[in-house]
Amino acid sequence: MKAQTTVQPLQLTNDLSSKVESIMSPTSLCSACTYTIDNSRPQTPSIFPASDTPPNAQTKAVSKQYPINFNGFSWPSVGTEQRRSETEDEKKVRLAKMSDAVRTLLECIGEDADREGLLKTPERYAKALMFFTKGYEESMNDVVNDALFDEDHEEMVIVRDISIFSLCEHHLVPFCGKVSIGYIPNRRVLGLSKLARIAEMFSRRLQVQERLTKQIAVALNEILQAQGVAVVIEASHQCMVMRGVQKPGSQTITSFMLGRFREDPKTREEFLSLVK
Repeated sequence: MKAQTTVQPLQLTNDLSSKVESIMSPTSLCSACTYTIDNSRPQTPSIFPASDTPPNAQTKAVSKQYPINFNGFSWPSVGTEQRRSETEDEKKVRLAKMSDAVRTLLECIGEDADREGLLKTPERYAKALMFFTKGYEESMNDVVNDALFDEDHEEMVIVRDISIFSLCEHHLVPFCGKVSIGYIPNRRVLGLSKLARIAEMFSRRLQVQERLTKQIAVALNEILQAQGVAVVIEASHQCMVMRGVQKPGSQTITSFMLGRFREDPKTREEFLSLVK
């Protein structure tokens, strides 16, 4: 008989401050990334217990990606911790560097970067790009906060038609659309607005739609340990509209299913019919 493994659900608590001890030493490396954690900067307390900290943390970083790491970040970039915790002076230096790069781009396309309409464009665009990619700075601790509740409910929960805006990582032009998220609770529910916030966090990064769909689903499943999670995204990509094949009106649909949504065709069909 095939052995069965029982997975114990993560014990998330409302008292996030009690988890600060899960932060690692200054010389440690985050197993979900490749950057060195600098504990001279303020660190983010974790919603996960210290026992979930990846083992052997003093060794070289490994390539394994944790859906939510011990600092509460979900698939962070190499500069996530630095960007999140930098001082006001460091933010000014970053913006100045980005503004200089935008000015160079304007000059390279043949524009006069000193004409009236473009004088402040480099700084404006630098600030806009930081907003477009603010999801890199956000921690799942902040997004979920204390909105996890024990509830005797095991039927489907769906929030559909959540507007999302993201940047295609291949051309840095927008794609936008709507995401529908469903899950079947395992006696634990998440505040409804948090589903939209999770989608917002992952979409405010450089993305491809396929990865965005999967990240939302896997992260939500990690938080809730649900019986099943399903995510569907329908979006229009400006890289197909403004350039390339130039096909206005085209829509890209992606889906990612976990648990009962993947295993049970009737459950999957019910979800898909409800989000149409």
